[in-house]
Amino acid sequence: MGELFITVGLVLLLFCAYELAWTNIEANRAQAKVSNTLRQQWAHQGSDQPSGTVRLSKSDFGKGFAFLHIPRLGRKFSKPVVQGVSLPDLSRGVGHYPSTALPGEIGNFAVAGHRATNGEPFAHLDLVKVGDSLVVETRVSWFTYVVDKVQIVQPTDVWVIEPVPGKPKEQPTRQLITLTTCNPRWASTQRLIVFGHLTATQPTADGRPAVLAKGH
Repeated sequence: MGELFITVGLVLLLFCAYELAWTNIEANRAQAKVSNTLRQQWAHQGSDQPSGTVRLSKSDFGKGFAFLHIPRLGRKFSKPVVQGVSLPDLSRGVGHYPSTALPGEIGNFAVAGHRATNGEPFAHLDLVKVGDSLVVETRVSWFTYVVDKVQIVQPTDVWVIEPVPGKPKEQPTRQLITLTTCNPRWASTQRLIVFGHLTATQPTADGRPAVLAKGH
């Protein structure tokens, strides 16, 4: 019995080490690969086209198409945004809900990210405050959103990713953003939601938005 307990304990210890450490290592490698590939594609395609909208099929699961910058979480915080929110997709970056708007579009650009393990891009999303900036970078445009509300909801509250959150029958007229992750960090009994709206758009050719230098 003693040997059995020791064996079980070692298995559990190895599993914890895999979840807490190795999944982060693998995810960080995958995210770096997505980021590098996307940067290379953009460099090859250029940024001198007039349209600021993203050209992406909503079935391109796992494909990177943008970067999310959250100055509140550090000047170097930059995560690739990939299409899809399955477990494999979320190990490659922040995942875009395919049924929602794309960056800069009228409607709700909604994304999800792990708060623990698998790269944990949203590990410290709870530090984001009302009034903070969220910046989405595409090949030709920077989209700056401002946080309107931070809220804790139940996992079944899928209304948060509706075109107008909480108002399913209302036609969207604004460009919104919603970030979703688990709450508390080491559990999934709730969801932490960050809501915001678009305040500025500028071409990437004009350089980085000033807010990325300020840090909030």
